[in-house]
Amino acid sequence: MKNKQFPLFLLLAVTAISLWSLWPTWRDYSLTKQIERFSSSEDSLKFSLAHRDEIENARRKSLKLGLDLKGGMHLVMEVDQIDLFMQKAWNKDARFFELMDKVKQKSVTSDARVIDLIVNEFTKENIRLSRYFYDIRNSDKEIVGKLEKESEDALLRAKEIIRNRIDQYGVAEPVITTQGSRRIIIELAGVSDENRVRNLLKGTAKLEFKLLRDPDMLLRALDRVNSALVQASVQKPVVPDSLAVKDSAATASPAVAPPLDATASKQAKTAGPLYDVIGVLPNGTVFTPEQSREFVLTLLQRADVQALLPQDSELLLSAKPEVGEKGEKYYPIYLVKKTAELTGGVITEAKATFGSEGVQPEVMMSMNSDGTGKWARITGANIGKRIAIVLDGAVYSAPVVQSKIPNGNSVINGIESLEEAKDLEIVLKAGALPAPVRIMEERTVGPSLGADYIRAGMLSLLWGFCAVSIFMLVYYRKAGIAADIALLLNILIVLSVLAGFNASLSLPGIAGIVLTMGMAVDANVLIYERIREELDEGKPLKSAITLGYDRAFSSILDSHVTTLSAAFLLYTYGIGPIQGFALTLMIGTAASLFTAIVVTREIFTILLGRNMMTEKSFG
Repeated sequence: MKNKQFPLFLLLAVTAISLWSLWPTWRDYSLTKQIERFSSSEDSLKFSLAHRDEIENARRKSLKLGLDLKGGMHLVMEVDQIDLFMQKAWNKDARFFELMDKVKQKSVTSDARVIDLIVNEFTKENIRLSRYFYDIRNSDKEIVGKLEKESEDALLRAKEIIRNRIDQYGVAEPVITTQGSRRIIIELAGVSDENRVRNLLKGTAKLEFKLLRDPDMLLRALDRVNSALVQASVQKPVVPDSLAVKDSAATASPAVAPPLDATASKQAKTAGPLYDVIGVLPNGTVFTPEQSREFVLTLLQRADVQALLPQDSELLLSAKPEVGEKGEKYYPIYLVKKTAELTGGVITEAKATFGSEGVQPEVMMSMNSDGTGKWARITGANIGKRIAIVLDGAVYSAPVVQSKIPNGNSVINGIESLEEAKDLEIVLKAGALPAPVRIMEERTVGPSLGADYIRAGMLSLLWGFCAVSIFMLVYYRKAGIAADIALLLNILIVLSVLAGFNASLSLPGIAGIVLTMGMAVDANVLIYERIREELDEGKPLKSAITLGYDRAFSSILDSHVTTLSAAFLLYTYGIGPIQGFALTLMIGTAASLFTAIVVTREIFTILLGRNMMTEKSFG
């Protein structure tokens, strides 16, 4: 008796769990509709505040919609492997940079692996890889193997860091997968602030603490660069007279250098290409106007310009502009030691907050024990000197060390808004990317288009269900009702599993559900046809049903196992929409096996016990 009651208990338990899993989805829908019915925003706000916990809980546990249904962003990002390999190189000289520039140019138009392009260029010049990579005793084959491992590790690390950033940002169920050896595909459903997400993902978050060189060394370096540009007859940028700037002898306010008059402008332009776009304030600050920033950045990144700088030195611009008395913006230029005193790897905690005056946002950082000890030694040995806090190659601030800092705390300021400070907190907590990443492809799906997709998907699901249900009713009569009940439970199980495991329902997922309905009915057709064969042979109804299920079971099991195997392979090797289709197909196929074998049979058992079935019940 207990064994006979178990299928019924299992059926009721599965139904109850499915309804319980989908209850938050229904509650989220009903609460949203209630809020929309309020005539004034004040009433809707009051209702939202009064039911805040319930709304948040329902939204968190409800069935998530994919990018194509809810709207959001689809991004294809590429890890800059050339930058990664350049970081791993040693003994870098002008020849090395020349070769890597050629590789960079070819990688733009070629689909070949970056490592293969590097090998080809080095082979053409008859240069061994060991001249710049790893140990001089390593063969080219060994070095290629090591660089390939570095490339694979960098891609996986970049994927995890991007995932951590997105998780801290608060996107529900992001889809992040790798493609090939250097690309990451990201799908973010429900994202509204696209520009903020874009900046959050691209930021390398490479944090460094670097000592500033003496101001006199900076001016001498600029003189050498300017003289070299004059000799090379570099084409000068067109700079309006209103943007020209004075040198250090000019009488200017500490805030920003004023524009030159026409005569002074002509005299300044004869000074050389570099001094056409930079100037020096009386307080010694070297700067470039906002309009010349991109030109100066390009100029300072040139290999011939960097070769003229003092050893172990580089020129960096401020991350944020300073504003003059008349609203003009300019970017300070710094000469810093190229080798960092400390990197962001020692940061254990970052917190966005406001400064002591409560006006300017900043990010406070704490270091681990190793970083705390080093920071104490660095600050203790450089009292009175300036240390630049450099993030992704731009100087956020360059404070003067007032005293030794023994507790490992530091602050990044020069931040415009609290939102920017929070984004900076996220990237610092998630860690620095192993190499820069750039967006290769971007698509945005609007919420209205997503709503159209939902409507179309639901209509296809409804019409598919109606067509299958009507066919089963017409062809199999009373047995068709059992098949339709099983079909309805099948869909309920699929949706409840997706909701219960916080998986997303996508448009291909709806296609998978529609295909599952065909699979479920196909299993019932096999069983019903076997039952009809047994009835035609004169078997009693109860025996015919039992034999029909037993003899159809092997065929049903084979078809479902093969479908599950195919769906599993699709999910394992597919990406994005293919995985969404495969996931619902796997869940639906497993549910179909349960509903076809257990649910319909239990319904027949109940109907037989009440004498509600005859041979004509199967058509």
